[in-house]
Amino acid sequence: MKRILICFFCVCTSILMLLFPCHAEAKAYNWYCVHVKDHVQPRVGDDISFVEDFEGYYIDHNHTDPNAADKVIYLTFDAGYENGNVEKILDVLQEEKVTAAFFVLGNLITKNTELVKRMADEGHLVCNHTVRHKDMSALEEANFLAELKELEQIYETHTEYQMASYYRPPEGRFSKENMESARKNGYKTIFWSFAYPDWDNGKQMSNDKAKKIILDNVHNGEVMLLHPTSQTNAEILGDVIRHLKANGYRFGSLDELTAKEG
Repeated sequence: MKRILICFFCVCTSILMLLFPCHAEAKAYNWYCVHVKDHVQPRVGDDISFVEDFEGYYIDHNHTDPNAADKVIYLTFDAGYENGNVEKILDVLQEEKVTAAFFVLGNLITKNTELVKRMADEGHLVCNHTVRHKDMSALEEANFLAELKELEQIYETHTEYQMASYYRPPEGRFSKENMESARKNGYKTIFWSFAYPDWDNGKQMSNDKAKKIILDNVHNGEVMLLHPTSQTNAEILGDVIRHLKANGYRFGSLDELTAKEG
């Protein structure tokens, strides 16, 4: 009798699994680079080195020599809202004749449409940072893609422009499934090789300290991530750009980065 009950339980379990399949939770990863000295390109963590297999980009491998004649930096910003500093950042970029990539959220587009249009009008790439800045690794594929597609639609509706097909995971949290889904649907995932703690407006470091961190860690082929809501960044960006130009750096586009490595 016990054997019959066990068999009956196994059959019922199998039927339930067929009717209601369980989805294995995707493994989540957190993006990071291990900084090194002497302006040498940093090393990506061994556990996340697979990103390039999924058309993920974080550095320009064709520009590695810190003493080369041609040195390039890819300037990127993650912008979720405006507090007066995003506009100041755009003013600096316009004055210095430098273009960048802005990874935006839905909130910025709907509440500051003219500011986002200005980004595109002045030659910057407006890119996908999802609508709501959720943990994308926790979402199934349909919901993940909905975040990207909805943001594109919001952008096109408000600006009548088409968003660049570059995606950056919120908080650098991602899964292989996210990256494969993004690749299949025409997106290139953009990480970074340098970032620093600039996002908390209540904990802004001094201008001198921030500049030192940025310039001490600069490297050829760098993908630099800054948050344009930072008052410190708004105040030091002009000095940083001028210092980099004086030391032989130019500012490249993500189109250049991905074309070289794609």
